[in-house]
Amino acid sequence: MSTTALPHPGPLAGPHPVISATGLFTPPDSISNDELVASFNAYADAHNGANEAAIAAGDIAAILPSSAEFIEKASGIKSRFVLSKAPILDPVIMAPRLPERPNDQISVLAEMAVAAAREALARAGREPGDVDAVLCAASNMQRPYPAMAVEIQDALGIEGFGFDMNVACSSATFGIQTAADYVRAGHARSVLVVSPEVCSGHLNWRDRDSHFIFGDVATAVLVEDASIAPRPHWDILGTRLVTKFSNNIRNNFGFLNRAAPENRDTADKLFVQEGRKVFKEVVPMVAAMIVDEAARLGIEPAGLRRLWLHQANAGMNRLIAQRVLGHEASEDESPTVLDTYGNTSSAGSVIAFHLHNADLAEGDTGLLCSFGAGYSAGAVFLRKVG
Repeated sequence: MSTTALPHPGPLAGPHPVISATGLFTPPDSISNDELVASFNAYADAHNGANEAAIAAGDIAAILPSSAEFIEKASGIKSRFVLSKAPILDPVIMAPRLPERPNDQISVLAEMAVAAAREALARAGREPGDVDAVLCAASNMQRPYPAMAVEIQDALGIEGFGFDMNVACSSATFGIQTAADYVRAGHARSVLVVSPEVCSGHLNWRDRDSHFIFGDVATAVLVEDASIAPRPHWDILGTRLVTKFSNNIRNNFGFLNRAAPENRDTADKLFVQEGRKVFKEVVPMVAAMIVDEAARLGIEPAGLRRLWLHQANAGMNRLIAQRVLGHEASEDESPTVLDTYGNTSSAGSVIAFHLHNADLAEGDTGLLCSFGAGYSAGAVFLRKVG
């Protein structure tokens, strides 16, 4: 566990981190539940037909059909954005197909992150030369090295340093605390935290229980010293990070086991989870973390104006918000982007913040929170200024 917090600073309090701006890159193509179900059911029908005798003999199980109603009830998701739509919907392929680029071209993840970063910089009135560091905080890096962050730094023309960090769905909040710590320590005045997520690449689109979960996106968060931040901005009142080992969400792919994902025996090299166990264990862990940290900061949880929660599952968000606020949250108190973006891993809570913060008034407090595989969870308490 790692905890970092400072009281609301006075004018002479020294370096104090704030969120100056955010940016968002959304792929142009979206897949609706109806489109996804048509593809999955075509695959299921073909599989069941080709294995009719084995299914009748009880040697293998038939693949049950999916439905848009099942997906929405299970997750709250209605559609998701993706980088490679046609191959995902092809019942023969059912996976993204993104051409490998030569080393002298910008990589896919870097290109997405740069687009989100440029929006954040523009919204803050910043030039790349104003930024001291880049943290690429995401679930699935395109490669082990060179670091994605360093490529993004180079593409933007930023001096200083950059590095990658992966804490699955909590990567962005872990990145925000890391950036805030650099500002507090005086090691940087302006840090970009980028989270490019091509979640479609690690999803098993042939698994009825999870084929609908993920989408692709990239976000950027600019964390700066309050003394140079534009107004309005968001004071980072405190942060808290928690990790607890669990195998209930796992992906075993790596350079030691590069088996092709279409091989039936490599299903665990893609996203796998025991959803009911995750729900049962993560909800109380996250709610307790939020309430405990709010108490330490002297913040009344029921007084939080808005919760920007990780967009994983509508039921989980509803229950966490209820435990924090003391009542079932309204869409205004806990907005969702899950219905149109799907689960975008570490980017989800940042998307919710990016799209749903402008209407808050000066002095309003809110919570940016993520949770996921690890288990990992991160909370960032914010207050609007200006």
